[in-house]
Amino acid sequence: MNKILGQCPVCRNPLEVTRLYCRNCDTTIEGHFEPGSLSQISGEHLSFIITFVRNEGKINRVGEELGISYPTVRSRLHDVIRALGYEVGEEDEPVAVPDEDRRTILESLSKGKISSEEALKRLSGRS
Repeated sequence: MNKILGQCPVCRNPLEVTRLYCRNCDTTIEGHFEPGSLSQISGEHLSFIITFVRNEGKINRVGEELGISYPTVRSRLHDVIRALGYEVGEEDEPVAVPDEDRRTILESLSKGKISSEEALKRLSGRS
């Protein structure tokens, strides 16, 4: 059995499914059916998605399996996100906490003056 095509091989426009068939009971249904967004992406992207899911979304494991670097995995993930018609979210740049502030935060944590959650919040620059 052939895989469903998502795009016309001639003009690259989306294909429309107009007939569904059941081999078990010989039923045919005709109409206009949307094949779904995964049918619109390339085989390479689909293969990446399968690898990503199999590795539970853990980028390091995906990289190990595919033999590629962490930034390359992120780049391919962004390519898949765009291919599915979504925008890639902007990543928050980590805010550098000065060394003296860092020491103060850790000291407050060790003395029990702040919770671990508060310490993490402050260390991430989101105080």
